[in-house]
Amino acid sequence: MEQIRIQTDFIKLQQALKLAGLVDQGSDVKVYLAEGMVTVNGQTVSERGKKLRHGDVAEVKGIGKVEVLAEGE
Repeated sequence: MEQIRIQTDFIKLQQALKLAGLVDQGSDVKVYLAEGMVTVNGQTVSERGKKLRHGDVAEVKGIGKVEVLAEGE
């Protein structure tokens, strides 16, 4: 599982997936969301702009997972 550290209160789902290297482009995220392949904390999501906070785990099924951590954790 990849981990990313943020200095703000949240990061948008699309940004987190790109930063973790799970997707190459924002258009990839749209396709995965439309196909129901993206979950946050085990729940299927459909919005690219969903806010992820410290402790959240996003997954693109069959590709990988990313955990969001606060800077300094």
